[in-house]
Amino acid sequence: MNSNLQRFLGGSPAAILVKLIFLSLLVGAFMAFLNITPIGLFERVFRMIRDVFDLGFESIREVGRWILYGAMVVVPLWLLSRIFARGR
Repeated sequence: MNSNLQRFLGGSPAAILVKLIFLSLLVGAFMAFLNITPIGLFERVFRMIRDVFDLGFESIREVGRWILYGAMVVVPLWLLSRIFARGR
């Protein structure tokens, strides 16, 4: 069972624990230097995703508005042209 655990972890549990503690220390120090907290980081990512979706849906709404405005002019003109073309 121990060899399965070592194979899963990629080494002995003690060596992996030391590596993880060292990497956690480096990442934590870097985040502290930049004044970033994990919660703040997740909030920024979620806010960015929400802003991208809002921007995308706003663009779709804007294009839909353009189509509607254009249709209010084009469809009656097309209908009139069809009516007058029938009379010939």
